Amino acid sequence: MQLTKEEESILNGSQGEVMAKMMKTMVSLGDIFGAKRMVDVTHDGHLVTSMGIPLLKPVFRTMQEIIDAGITAKWKFTADPRPIDYKNVKCNILDKLVFSKIMYGKQKDYEKQLNQVGLKSPNAFSCTCYMPEVGNIPKKGDILSWAESSAVVYANSVLGARCNRNSGMIDLFGCILGKVPEFGLLLDENRQANWVIEVKTSKMPEAQILGSAIGIAVGEGVPYIKGLDKFIGKVLNDTNRSYLKDMGAASASNGAVGLFHVENLTPEAVAEGEKLIRKDAKTLVIDDAYLRKTYESYPILWKKKNAKPTLCFIGCPHLSMEQLNDWTDKIFDNLIKNGRTKVTCRTILTTAPAIADKFRATAQYLKLEAAGVKLSSICPLMYLNNPLTHSRPIITCSNKLRTYTAARYYTDEEILDIITGKEK
Repeated sequence: MQLTKEEESILNGSQGEVMAKMMKTMVSLGDIFGAKRMVDVTHDGHLVTSMGIPLLKPVFRTMQEIIDAGITAKWKFTADPRPIDYKNVKCNILDKLVFSKIMYGKQKDYEKQLNQVGLKSPNAFSCTCYMPEVGNIPKKGDILSWAESSAVVYANSVLGARCNRNSGMIDLFGCILGKVPEFGLLLDENRQANWVIEVKTSKMPEAQILGSAIGIAVGEGVPYIKGLDKFIGKVLNDTNRSYLKDMGAASASNGAVGLFHVENLTPEAVAEGEKLIRKDAKTLVIDDAYLRKTYESYPILWKKKNAKPTLCFIGCPHLSMEQLNDWTDKIFDNLIKNGRTKVTCRTILTTAPAIADKFRATAQYLKLEAAGVKLSSICPLMYLNNPLTHSRPIITCSNKLRTYTAARYYTDEEILDIITGKEK
């Protein structure tokens, strides 16, 4: 890599040993991926490592080295959601023991470290940091130092920013140094589509299943999606952003998609159109049968396949304000239709802390409470990493959560029917 005089100076220790080690790490990363230079980060960061797992001793040690050296991040950062919320996601005594003593026993200490190094606010914990209420919203062309696959694919695709799928601590080093190696999705040539996805379904496809189908097919490729705009339109409004959020998260977790383009909708597709498609791009047609086959391929990991669900998580990634309102209306209306007043199994809607605070001040929240539904800012995935949950019949409409846990996936409509007690 060709370093500037400033970068060479940091590497050689002009700003201390800790900064030198971070620069050495970033240079090594760049060398591995063939980067020719470092580029400046131009917007706040996002950290994937938000959980105080005692086994992450190297993370805590590195954080303390940074703090002891008096270093804070040049670019402040948000972080992924907290793993526990005893108030809104109740746990039994054994669960609490596992969480507090084994899994997340360092949570308070680690959050203190995050605040000392550069967390944007004490409550800046959400996988959807780009929501207006959270405020970490990059502009088109911004260079980011982010991790969290669902946030990275959203930033690249829906916002037109530029970021690679960084790992834990690399995202922090980029925020501190204000520099990242230039490779991967930071380069124009790697943002071109090597897949064309033709959506030919009879109705608007379920975002989570469409994203899953794309991710499984293209892996880490860059898809250019045609035909979706006839269902969701050509304007990036709140509804479409939420749809693309969920679709992107599924494509990133069921595959390794870091960037997608949607014809007539996402920024780069609007600006460049089919110029973004490489000449050697492969084509995949996704129709109703293809989506049905994808859905039917999901394994059911429950011991008893026909067990009655005891817990439902909705919101992975975290829900937007519009999605909260929509789910509340649907749950409330369906309960009335089915002659019920409360949901039939424990149901948790998850969202960013800032959105939760805003929503709790509305009449909609009273409807949600009346229906027996809880609102939390927890990370469902981190909660379900508790091995004690693996034998429990837990359901979700999140393909990401389904992929990384033993939770069973259902479509939005199926989830609604289950939790409101609709007779089959």
